[in-house]
Amino acid sequence: MPRQKRGLFEQAYRKAEGEGVARLCQDEAGLFQTVPYPGITWAPREHAARQPHEYLRDGTAKLLTVLRPATGAVRVRGVPRCPKAILHLWLKQEVEAVLATLPDPAPVADPDTNRAQWTRWQAGPRVRISLLAELSRLRLLLVWDNLVGHHTPDLVLWLFARGVMVLYTPLGGSWLNMAESIQRILKQRALDGQHPQTPR
Repeated sequence: MPRQKRGLFEQAYRKAEGEGVARLCQDEAGLFQTVPYPGITWAPREHAARQPHEYLRDGTAKLLTVLRPATGAVRVRGVPRCPKAILHLWLKQEVEAVLATLPDPAPVADPDTNRAQWTRWQAGPRVRISLLAELSRLRLLLVWDNLVGHHTPDLVLWLFARGVMVLYTPLGGSWLNMAESIQRILKQRALDGQHPQTPR
């Protein structure tokens, strides 16, 4: 992965909040099946812990997660499926909730300086998002995977109108999204040795 691209995310995690721009990471984990999940055990090899043998074909579930690294706040929602309609509605609600906690944005006095703040976060990606002719004050950076559904024009325009710039992780660089780390922790703690009976 190009160093310049990595540097963009390092700046987002280290400097953005200090410059008055909040950060939010979002990711979807799953699919999780309703099957026994082996747990970590200290049992001797000859007497390993046993799990139920049933393979319940009762559906799957996904875990939607948003993380605000500066505060450590994590919000999750379990869903049985995750088409764009469900993800986008939920993400809009979460973004609105985070924006409501931020100070009201100052009016844009100098459009050129404001545009420079937005375009700064485009340094690195080969494919850049086309910014609007008139931009509101930049308030939030959303770190997000580079999936096709995340590039939906209606959603991106909705985010821009609220002062949210999307930083798409590059292919093979999903580790740059801190929400993935939180999901691994949640998955290990929630499913370790458990036997969920239904997708709910």
